Amino acid sequence: MNRWRPLIALGAAQFLVVLDTAVMNVSISALVADFDTTVAAIQGAITLYTLVMAAFLITGGQIGDILGRRRAFAIGLVVYGVGSGITAIAPTLWVLVLGWSVIEGLGGALVLPALAALVGGNYHGRDRAVAYGVVGGLAGAGIAVGPILGGWATTYLSWRVVFAGEVMVVVAILLMLRWIGDAPATGPRRRLDLVGAALSVAGLALVVLGALQSSVWGWLEPRNPPFTVFGFAPTLFVIAAGLVLLGLLRGWVRRREEQGRDPLVRWALLAIRPLRAALSSLLAQNLILLGVFFTIPLYLQVVQGLDAFSTGLRLLPVSLTMLVTSMAAPVMNRIAAPRAVVRTGFLVLCVATLWLVGSVQPELDDLSFALATGLLGIGMGLLAGQLGNVAQSCVGEAERSETGGLQYTAQNLGSSLGTALIGSFLLGTLTRVSLTGVAAAPVSDATRAQVGTALEQGISFLSLDQARAALTSAGIPATEAEVLIGEYAQAQLVGLKIALLAAAGIALLSLFLTRELPRHRETEQVAPPAPVVKPPVGAPG
Repeated sequence: MNRWRPLIALGAAQFLVVLDTAVMNVSISALVADFDTTVAAIQGAITLYTLVMAAFLITGGQIGDILGRRRAFAIGLVVYGVGSGITAIAPTLWVLVLGWSVIEGLGGALVLPALAALVGGNYHGRDRAVAYGVVGGLAGAGIAVGPILGGWATTYLSWRVVFAGEVMVVVAILLMLRWIGDAPATGPRRRLDLVGAALSVAGLALVVLGALQSSVWGWLEPRNPPFTVFGFAPTLFVIAAGLVLLGLLRGWVRRREEQGRDPLVRWALLAIRPLRAALSSLLAQNLILLGVFFTIPLYLQVVQGLDAFSTGLRLLPVSLTMLVTSMAAPVMNRIAAPRAVVRTGFLVLCVATLWLVGSVQPELDDLSFALATGLLGIGMGLLAGQLGNVAQSCVGEAERSETGGLQYTAQNLGSSLGTALIGSFLLGTLTRVSLTGVAAAPVSDATRAQVGTALEQGISFLSLDQARAALTSAGIPATEAEVLIGEYAQAQLVGLKIALLAAAGIALLSLFLTRELPRHRETEQVAPPAPVVKPPVGAPG
């Protein structure tokens, strides 16, 4: 049992960091009321948290190498706990943004790369597969349990209770820190690559910002952007600027390596084929997961009218099956190679998402929905139990923090792209089907023109009561409003189905990302050759 004590602390930290966003997403209405602000302002705070986390993860990995992984993990937890405490007592929105979006985001960017490296350093062989399975399962459980915990706390107590509770969890993890082993540093002390860090932070921030804001700004046709570029929405230009900076980072890193100086990340890591396949599969996994978790709450809360707590309960099967399946990774490895398990996971995700498409009906079928979400958790568990272990098993001890930074960067990019792409499919279909319905509806030409013009300017996923109120305030006669409400309700279901179909299609296409994953079962594998990663002159390794 003693050998699993480090996993208690590391797993708790993983669950804690993932929990935050899920809690915030179901507490938006309460936050709007408490701070007398707008939904857009709260969504901006959520976006900033994601930006900070994604932008600093690679830099956090190098800081872990410089300070030591356990020390970086501890410092990150302290920073995270301070942010949670500030958030719990925040008197204004700006204090909330400082505590949650900025301070907690920076703490998480230190915690996660160190966490991935510490799991890899504390466990080996089958134990490592179990450990990464548990950590991956807890990440998914945090996403699914967050709405239950956040919904219950917000409804019956206060959203602040969750963040106050996080401070206590951080203290408990810090008390368990002595359980976690860390490899002693050898060789000269590494130095932070400040230029590389700046290029990484700015490049990743721009890519993630463009993806997250695509539903607000539009991809090409401007919706409501702060500015336009040659008459187009700025989304693709912002993403392109980020990619240019990341291209400059690649050149800078190679230059540092040639000079024998410490780079932000050793670019040769990406030449390791199994690692590259694991990272791209992690990105795809989170893209699908967050896309589905963007869509399903809209169906349950907006279409079915369930509150946050009831929504979370119906997502509980995902947590349970994902955690159990991911913990079964060692058994899977004795039966099949990682590549076969991951491919099976993507196929199961595809089937589960198609099942969810069939479950999206005017009346919720609880049994069918529970079975579909349970199957979704199995697919996610198959991926979570393999990909982290594959990524860390591809590299030596000296590269674990860098690899951890790359792992969580891929996951955050996938999360951002999932919300953006699936959200675009959903809102785009909602607009097109609504326009078609209005064009064919038995309403006056004046009403058709008025509503059609409003739809072309942009549409939101509203409850039927909200849509009815909007039509009434626009002066639409009650009888015509009810006809249009019927068309809008049908468009909602079609939009949800198309969004889920897109997620299923991405799961199917993700099979092509798995070609370079390990092809042999764990029992068949010999010790892998050392990765071809040449450290700079004078650096440890």
